[in-house]
Amino acid sequence: MRTVLVIDDTLAVIDALSVLFSLREIRTLRAHTQDEGLAVLAKQEVDLVISDMNFTADTTSGDEGVALFKRIRELHPDMPVILLTGWASLEIAVRLVKAGAADYMAKPWNDDRLMATVENLLELSEATREVARAQRERRRRVEDLRNRYDLQGIVFASDAMERAVEMACRVARADVPVLITGPNGAGKERIAQIVHANSSVRGGQFVALNCGAVPPDLIEAELFGAEAGAFTGATRAREGRFELADNGTLLLDEIGNLPLAGQVKLLRVLETKQYQRLGSSRSRSANVRVISSTNADLPQMIAAGTFREDLYYRLNLIEIRLPPLNERREDIAVLAAHFLGTDHLLGDDALAALLSHGWPGNVRELRNAIERARLLAPQGTIRAADLNLPPAARVSSGAEEPDRNMIEVALHTAGGNVSRAAQALALSRQALYRRMERLGIRT
Repeated sequence: MRTVLVIDDTLAVIDALSVLFSLREIRTLRAHTQDEGLAVLAKQEVDLVISDMNFTADTTSGDEGVALFKRIRELHPDMPVILLTGWASLEIAVRLVKAGAADYMAKPWNDDRLMATVENLLELSEATREVARAQRERRRRVEDLRNRYDLQGIVFASDAMERAVEMACRVARADVPVLITGPNGAGKERIAQIVHANSSVRGGQFVALNCGAVPPDLIEAELFGAEAGAFTGATRAREGRFELADNGTLLLDEIGNLPLAGQVKLLRVLETKQYQRLGSSRSRSANVRVISSTNADLPQMIAAGTFREDLYYRLNLIEIRLPPLNERREDIAVLAAHFLGTDHLLGDDALAALLSHGWPGNVRELRNAIERARLLAPQGTIRAADLNLPPAARVSSGAEEPDRNMIEVALHTAGGNVSRAAQALALSRQALYRRMERLGIRT
């Protein structure tokens, strides 16, 4: 049930507010002193505080209300507080609103205005709790994954990466081909490592070959090996990647760059588990778990005649798609902290710059930006300037007007702490609340 704590030394004030709130099915908790109010906050779940500014008879300075407000902010940074003021403390109340108080009401208050403010704040409080609940549930699920599987130290916070990691773990034990798709730098090789680490061949080697980095005339030798004299410069026999990965896993990265001739031979190996070294007629067997990855549109390549359809279906029994970093922005802050290590802190302006950047280079670009910043700021706090991100990522005022996605990411990154999220977005706490209300952000 929605709950409001009223802290006021006047019993009639608390009674009047209790009746008013009961008409809206809002529970009222009572406290007559500052200490009583803090004790209630420590023991019970409260959504909103309404506090008087003076508690001692014949006192009108408002100092007691200021001290109580500061104490509440220290202990409960995101607790919304409405101040009830007399004329003498009105100026102080206005200053406290600028310092983070939700609103102020002069006595005697207007019931309609008070209720409109209370309802809005309770709605935002529920949104904050929903964010916190969603984060706790996600942490529980991820912890369960870590307890059940070897996640190879992967760092993530987004639902999209959670789904990809869970899929990798689930298909690892099945001896089926896996195709990992996504843009360059998104983490496809790490997903392949998770598949290997949880597979029946995890005791074998994990071998990777970037098909786009090998000249077309050498790809067969790289895949299957070559005998001495098989081609110019082959002065001795060499093992291919299939041979190295026997009883292990072979990742064929950027499979879309594999030449058609190599595609034909790869298909044959996948179907027969037999291959021949270049320059040899002797068949060799390979017990290899094959995983492929690509940033290319393979169906489009099939239509263009540059990728074999039969090979595509042989490789693509299970597809794991990794979205670009700008579609899983919850991962930005946790990845940045991971790359940053323990010797540095990430300033709020730097976090805001990271969240507003588009990351066309994905996780690889983020890692490079953080490593560069660590060099520029050997100790202490990383600032936005240390990241050296393109100026287009921020408007001339120094901060970009946050959209829904940026606000949700900031809230998630801050663990539901609205004050921390507001700092990261270069907003006041109340400005962030207003944007949350306007955008209808609840989770």
